[in-house]
Amino acid sequence: MEPLTEHRGVNGPVVYGFLRLVNVPAAREIALSASLAEYCRQHELLLSGVFTDRTPTGGLASAAFTGLLDVLVLPDGYGVVLPALSHLGPKAIAAERERQLEAAGARLLLVRGPRKPCPAGHRHSSPPGGPSRRRSPGPAPALDAET
Repeated sequence: MEPLTEHRGVNGPVVYGFLRLVNVPAAREIALSASLAEYCRQHELLLSGVFTDRTPTGGLASAAFTGLLDVLVLPDGYGVVLPALSHLGPKAIAAERERQLEAAGARLLLVRGPRKPCPAGHRHSSPPGGPSRRRSPGPAPALDAET
């Protein structure tokens, strides 16, 4: 009998990391690189390389981003891992880079996803006068004795 997949050395989908690090201390760079590696380990992805953009101007065609686009055309490329969407650059540049990554067929994987706004009517704190309870519009259904 063949061993289960979990017991074999199976490589996950190939991904590449991308970091935008301008005037960042070495400790921060190490922590961000480690977060990419840990994310890939947890999600069974094969991190094949990390491209680091250090250009302060934030131009669209940095050497690191161009290199990233070049490797994404390789046959085994699955996607790009980022600590957060902000690593693609300032908003206008990030939007264009995101479009280019999608056009290349890459999946964008975020270690820390975008913050989701609270749905309307939900609060994180209690209103003045204590927590309120919402009453249901009708009586609670009775359960059958046999269920």
